[in-house]
Amino acid sequence: AIVPVVLSLCHATPLMSQKYSSSPPLWLQEHDIETPHGVLHVTMRGVPKGNRPIILTYHDIGLNHKSCFNTLFNYEDMQEIMQHFAVVHVDAPGQQEGAPPFPSGYRYPTMDELAEMLPSVMTHLKSVVSVIAIGVGAGAYILSRFALNNPTLVEGLVLINVDPCAEGWIDWAASKVTGWTSNLVDIIMAHHFSADELTDNLELIQTYRLHIAQDINQDNLALFCGSYQYRRDLEIERPIVGLNEDTVNTLICPALLVVGDTSPAVEAVVECNSRLNPTKATLLKMADCGGLPQVVQPGKLAEAFKYFVQGMGYSKYTRSSKILPVQTSRLYIECPIIVYRPTFLGVTCLWSRFVCVRRISC
Repeated sequence: AIVPVVLSLCHATPLMSQKYSSSPPLWLQEHDIETPHGVLHVTMRGVPKGNRPIILTYHDIGLNHKSCFNTLFNYEDMQEIMQHFAVVHVDAPGQQEGAPPFPSGYRYPTMDELAEMLPSVMTHLKSVVSVIAIGVGAGAYILSRFALNNPTLVEGLVLINVDPCAEGWIDWAASKVTGWTSNLVDIIMAHHFSADELTDNLELIQTYRLHIAQDINQDNLALFCGSYQYRRDLEIERPIVGLNEDTVNTLICPALLVVGDTSPAVEAVVECNSRLNPTKATLLKMADCGGLPQVVQPGKLAEAFKYFVQGMGYSKYTRSSKILPVQTSRLYIECPIIVYRPTFLGVTCLWSRFVCVRRISC
């Protein structure tokens, strides 16, 4: 069963003020799609173009597609890309604006089941044959699982703050202790932001604290958090040349891993990078950035995404634009190269004209 579509023409409003495009607005289509594990609310911006992939997004816990991605997708460089690629934003069950509470006794889908819901989205949208997926936190985990299950459907992955591991018993115990003295909002804020960020960036913190507390159904949110809490390990490992490239369980599509240099997710993202094929994966650690790089540094992330898409063979649909220099820390090398990718033979330059990057060894 498919709930009727709502069609509107409008601009989405970001939570935080940034540099936005004055491009004409894109058609928005909202769909409630029946899947084997329940209904998914999705929002399509634009219309699929021929045999090009769509851009598919999935948000983190405590957020929905608007609070997670509006700042990035309303940025002028992303608006230019969206003239050539349709975008489909997925809201996890019960996390969209105005979502009703689930009935008593409802069993929320596991993280594996959330990934299994995505092929139904592509089937419903009919003309969609493949995706370039962008996920944050829990959404990055779900999209990684989706790519592992359906490698022919995913052309590329941008994984922000991804954690490939099941939560260990120490993390589990720590979260339980935190839960005794903090409410759900505090726990989620600590998931998104470092201790320094929580005290230094008061405007951002207040904006997102109010959003998490007031705009998302708290019972539904607790169910989504519980599903992420009990996720399985992705069970991916780095292939060894000449030994197991064709048999090892790993992502086979190009992957751009992104994390802010002060994000709580730094160690998890580096761990994920160590498990991926170094000829396919690239790690971008963004300077002067915390737990929400798509919100705090949308211009840098948009530029990185443009070069990522170009590297996948879609260069004629993107154009270069100037990026202003940024401050660097001692962990970074300021250079005219966007990202270095580690290979078995050394370091390979991927894209030109970016900010500053950290060299990551194999």
